[in-house]
Amino acid sequence: LRPAIARLLPLLLFAPVVAGAFLPPSTLFSIPLVEASDRCLSSSSNPTDTTMAAQWFQKDVTITAPSRGCHLITSDINKAIKDDLPKIKIGLANLFIQHTSASLTVNENADPDVRRDMEVGLNKIVPAEWNRDGTFRHTMEGDDDMPGHMKSSLMGASLTIPIRNGRLALGTWQGIYLNEHRDQGGWGGGHTRHIVITLQGTS
Repeated sequence: LRPAIARLLPLLLFAPVVAGAFLPPSTLFSIPLVEASDRCLSSSSNPTDTTMAAQWFQKDVTITAPSRGCHLITSDINKAIKDDLPKIKIGLANLFIQHTSASLTVNENADPDVRRDMEVGLNKIVPAEWNRDGTFRHTMEGDDDMPGHMKSSLMGASLTIPIRNGRLALGTWQGIYLNEHRDQGGWGGGHTRHIVITLQGTS
């Protein structure tokens, strides 16, 4: 009997391996397979619970800077989204300026000298003289045009700011700047700047 068992033992051990090559795992094991899912919008196991469902809002705001330079517009942005922002507990706010000679940034919101110095620094980084000394070819629209395009790309056309408990989670000394890079900017006849604000988050 023992020699017969010794001959059968390798077959018994090898049989599950052979079966596994031809049968799906679910037929060999009682543990169900776990499938990947992208439905992770809510931490709740209840499919009818919408407390964590994502919400989206979008607003347009139009601002004309009083002059060329960097201007604090935090209050203008908050005013534009005052009805929708409180609905979001945690999320993101994206601000996008639809122009190529103006930009957005976040910086000091208290001392106005910071905004003045920002403009002075930008003018030294991209001087208007480049429009006249052969550095630039795109010169037909004035000395402030091509430098304005460069400053716009350096500073950026968009911002992303966290939302926390229905408010923009800016630091104590942080404010949102509209940077007007052209001399023609001004109230009642300057460049009107359009900003798209998109809010996304959960309540």
